[in-house]
Amino acid sequence: MALIEAKNLTKIYGKGETAVTALNGVNLAVSTGEFVAVMGPSGCGKSTLLHLLGGLDRPTQGEVLVEGQAISGLNDDALTRLRRRKMGFVFQFFNLIPVLNAIENVALPLVLDGQPAREVRPKAVAWLQKVGLSDRLENRPDQLSGGQQQRVAVARALVAEPALILADEPTGNLDTRASDEIAALLRQVANEWGRAVVMVTHDPRIAAYADRIIFLKDGVIVDETRLSDGAGHSVLTVKEKAEAL
Repeated sequence: MALIEAKNLTKIYGKGETAVTALNGVNLAVSTGEFVAVMGPSGCGKSTLLHLLGGLDRPTQGEVLVEGQAISGLNDDALTRLRRRKMGFVFQFFNLIPVLNAIENVALPLVLDGQPAREVRPKAVAWLQKVGLSDRLENRPDQLSGGQQQRVAVARALVAEPALILADEPTGNLDTRASDEIAALLRQVANEWGRAVVMVTHDPRIAAYADRIIFLKDGVIVDETRLSDGAGHSVLTVKEKAEAL
């Protein structure tokens, strides 16, 4: 059984003559430990798909299933609990709290979930160490580089031990070196820590770290490429397909 599955997923914004179809009958299944990248031109529905998978928006038609459970029928409280415990989110602009240090930022999802304070800090520290920030535990965001801030964001996404990581242009605000480091870290999230990762990106080089690349155009999946090792060797092939959309 797939960890997360989209079935005939459709999202229409507006009504009548002003209606815009952002997604049109998308079917997608992602397994535990699989790293999937989503590519396509601007406005093709990439972020809409990610938001629907994460329960941040509700579909017009179709369904999202997480571990076999349909999520569209959940009320807001149940959906919030599902997101906190089953999903981690990584965004382009980090979304860290400026006045909190790295430990406090990473611990925030656990605090919001009501976990005891004595358990929260050790978990946050452990994940910061795993993402290579052992020497930056007490630093605030303005004392960290962009790449380090995104590592904090990845640790925050992982601290609740979710099964799924959803990343929306996670390297879009980083330089080339930091982008490669974050892409490699997401590869590690899938390979070593067994999470499913779904990443939206416009960069063929970053997409080539994935196991599989889904190409969207006008709200429809138009192509799919499976990479043999996710090591970046197929960048040219990915770039050619992306440019052909």
